[in-house]
Amino acid sequence: MSSIDRSQSVGGTRTYEVRTYGCQMNVHDSERLSGLLEDAGYVRAPEGADAADVVVFNTCAVRENADNKLYGNLGHLAPKKASRPGMQIAVGGCLAQKDRDTIVKRAPWVDVVFGTHNIGKLPVLLERARVQEEAQVEIAESLEAFPSTLPTRRESAYAAWVSISVGCNNTCTFCIVPALRGKEKDRRPGDILAEIEALVAEGVSEITLLGQNVNAYGSDIGDREAFSKLLRACGKIDGLERVRFTSPHPRDFTDDVIAAMAETPNVMPQLHMPLQSGSDPVLKAMRRSYRQERFLGIIEKVRAAIPHAAISTDIIVGFPGETEEDFEQTLHVVREARFAQAFTFQYSKRPGTPAAEMDGQIPKKVVQERYERLVALQEEISWEENKKQVGRTLELMVAEGEGRKDDTTHRLSGRAPDNRLVHFTKPDQEVRPGDVVTVEITYAAPHHLLAEGPVLDVRRTRAGDAWEKGNAAEKAKPVGVMLGLPKIGAPEPLPAVASGCGCD
Repeated sequence: MSSIDRSQSVGGTRTYEVRTYGCQMNVHDSERLSGLLEDAGYVRAPEGADAADVVVFNTCAVRENADNKLYGNLGHLAPKKASRPGMQIAVGGCLAQKDRDTIVKRAPWVDVVFGTHNIGKLPVLLERARVQEEAQVEIAESLEAFPSTLPTRRESAYAAWVSISVGCNNTCTFCIVPALRGKEKDRRPGDILAEIEALVAEGVSEITLLGQNVNAYGSDIGDREAFSKLLRACGKIDGLERVRFTSPHPRDFTDDVIAAMAETPNVMPQLHMPLQSGSDPVLKAMRRSYRQERFLGIIEKVRAAIPHAAISTDIIVGFPGETEEDFEQTLHVVREARFAQAFTFQYSKRPGTPAAEMDGQIPKKVVQERYERLVALQEEISWEENKKQVGRTLELMVAEGEGRKDDTTHRLSGRAPDNRLVHFTKPDQEVRPGDVVTVEITYAAPHHLLAEGPVLDVRRTRAGDAWEKGNAAEKAKPVGVMLGLPKIGAPEPLPAVASGCGCD
């Protein structure tokens, strides 16, 4: 029996699984990895399969336990791989870029290691590892091809990520991402808009612009207002209903961006603005190029221009040298800014970052106590801010897989324009993911809203049509169907359609 026969192939075709860790950029990269593998003839492994023929780990290096988690998962797969000749394991992403040869030394059963700059090489490296019967480690030092020029298998028929830049020019002392993703490299505006128009033509109605420092877009092409111009250009694309972006940096958040958000109807009233700390001394030690006053000034301007904007943030607790007074300043900003949501993290020492070598590392017990106080305060504020939504009438884009209890509660779930999650009563008529419903909010919890009354209106959309078409194809082909993206750039000789971090 051949190795392929002994593996969990489908109809004689090799299966794959991509496991993703980390930020939205990694999620988007994983869609590219899936597209590359399907373009090379692989099919997605069925749900619940014990293991695919090819398992790809797309890793993150931001958290302290990232490597422990990876090697634990690799160790779990080792006996399966030993019992199934022909199975392959690949490790890519930020941790692969950082650790390189270390991965193969610690887990010699890994077949391929590739970095953040050469994800397009994965199928070639897998084949080379199979033929040569030895691990292939290939880490490019600079970007070989912008990810959005690669094939894709999108996870959603109605919403899509669009990368506008990769890399970061900041030097935050706690962050290792710039060392792994490289300096910022911007795409041409025409290429970005062409990709968005192609996505809309496929039925996508919501796009999220991605970048490690998304609003610094333009620094690589010499236009300081390039990001606000891009937002306004998105507003002119017929059929594009919702535009979001993540993650910006306070240093680059200028008045022209606020104006573009307020004046472009399809740019949603939502902003994720990483704070990290409310203390000026800690911000200086973090090498963050803004201070508390500047940050709160941005929040004030956004609220004045977009009164119903929901603002979220990232906060690090326990950065080296943080005193109780420093932490109280963070609590002060949280009270003043009244974030709808905060992603809170205990400081994680990362080898290779300046902060890892700083004096004043905070004891775990102190960090935990401060973290719990911050979470309790933010929970209280999130609930109070959500209660203000009760009685409002909102348009929701119906989502897929957002409500884990929807089946038992006979509800559906959707996202409001400000990205709040709303669970609503299932109407009598059919409603598909991507369709839009109008509801009245009747109840608020800290992390979601309820619309318990009848749905006021249902609007069937092209996005819902796209979901329905894709879902039918999924049922016809249980292992999945590729949702392609037209290539950007010079046209092919023949008509062809085939083949786009929370550290800001």
